[in-house]
Parts: sequence; structure tokens; C-alpha cells
Amino acid sequence: MTRRAERRRDVGGAIFADEIGIEYGVYGEFRLRSAYQPIFAPFEGSLKPVAVEALIEPHKVGAAISSSVFFDGVAAKDRLFVETMCRTLHLRNFRNIGVGELDLFFNFHPGVNDHPGRVLSELRLMMGGLEDAELHPGMMVCEITEHAAPNDKVLAAIVHEMRRNGLRIAVDDFGAGHSTEERLKLIEPDIVKIDGPWFALLCRFPAAERLFKSLVSLLHDRGTKILVEGIEQPEQLRVALDGGADLLQGFLLGRPALAGTIFDEEPIDTARLLGRSGLASPLIG
Repeated sequence: MTRRAERRRDVGGAIFADEIGIEYGVYGEFRLRSAYQPIFAPFEGSLKPVAVEALIEPHKVGAAISSSVFFDGVAAKDRLFVETMCRTLHLRNFRNIGVGELDLFFNFHPGVNDHPGRVLSELRLMMGGLEDAELHPGMMVCEITEHAAPNDKVLAAIVHEMRRNGLRIAVDDFGAGHSTEERLKLIEPDIVKIDGPWFALLCRFPAAERLFKSLVSLLHDRGTKILVEGIEQPEQLRVALDGGADLLQGFLLGRPALAGTIFDEEPIDTARLLGRSGLASPLIG
């Protein structure tokens, strides 16, 4: 048995369930828990929850820590193992949201899969996980951090296999300096996620609305939907809506909440968000 196969076998052994059936992973001193942040679509003067993005909330000695700090500390030899564990947790815990018609966005890091053969193997493993969790591939949106792909050959193999299995594809962090015209042509994403910090910077300029509307028009012409992430201020929401964004995500609309948290399906009144500052989270404990 290869070392890679041993790691895959160990993923199941590193996942446990708490007293109410929510699953969590164990990696060294850390407990890894699934959290889901709502994603909204404009609908008749309101924002309707249509999807969630799966995120990992690492805990150490009972306290949550930064996910970036955690992932930066994962040893190179364990990265594939940890990514597979996180993805498995997200798929298994998704049913605990209790809402049947939401799509699930999740990350896939090409840099962890540095060989086309490994890409195909990991995707087959993931598709088996969908079957076990009774999830339809059409509900899944895979966010590719495409700047991390070692080369176009690997990226093309990822995209081809995902599409063959019925998954939709999103390009993450668009505008952050990594996405290129060539990469967009190669991936042909269903959804482009506009980088939050880049969008916040854009919104400071007087011409923000005009510039963003032009970008949205160009991407729409390619048949691509636009998701603006990182929305934290009413002005950012206004620019995103006026510019024609299809999907919206950010702390102004809803924070990530751990698996098992009650999900509020009620639409949010857009005028209320635009008329005041602060947070309006549709997730309640």
C-alpha cells in the first residue's frame, strides 16, 4: 500500500461526531469544524439566500483561531490529507443546515494536487463522498484558487474532470492580480468571485459603479455569473447591486456559522441594509 493510500484511509479515522451528530476533524492539537457563510441573490427588492460557502474553523484548546494561521502551519506532507479531511467534513455536515435547496461552494486548491493522476484520483474520491452524503453534483460549486495551480496542464485536468462529473466551477479571488484572460479562457468558469479587498478598494473611487458595471458586462457576455464577496459596507452593496452582480456575500449580509446553527431562510430587505451600517446576519444561534 502506498503512502498516499494510507493517508486517504486515515481521513475517516480522523473524523468524529459530537453528541448531536455534527462531525469534526482532528489534526494534531487542532479540532477542525465546518462553518457555512450564506450567499445571496437579489430578488424583488430583497436578498434571498441561495447558497453557502463551506469554510473551516480551526479550534485549539477550545478556542477558535485564524484559518490562515492554521493552514500556514500545516506541514507540506500533510496538506493533501488536511484538504481531503476538510472537504469530507463540509460534505457530511452540509445536511445539518436543514435547507434542501441551497447550493454548496467549497474550495479546491490545485497546488496540493501537483500531478494530473493525483487530480483525477482526488476528484473520484470527492465524488464518492457526494454519493455517501446523498448530494447531487449539480448543487456543488467548486472554487478553484487557480493562481495556485502548478501549470495549465494540471488546471485543465481539474476542470475537465469536474465538468465531466457535473460540478460547476468558480474562479476565486478575481481582481487580486492572479486571474488572466488566458486562464479564464482555459477554465471557462460558471461563476467568477470578485475579490473582497479589491472590490472594497474599487468602491472608494467616484467611478466605481461605472467601472464595475463594465466588468460585469464583459463577464456576463462570456456566460459567467458574478459573485461579489467581502461586502462589509452599505456602499459596497450598492455598487455591487447597481453594477449587476448576480450573487453577494459578506459580513454585512451574514457571517459564517458553525454546522448545526439554525439557518434563517427569510430574505433580507435590501433597503434596510442600504439605509444603515452594521451587521445583519441571517444566521442565528
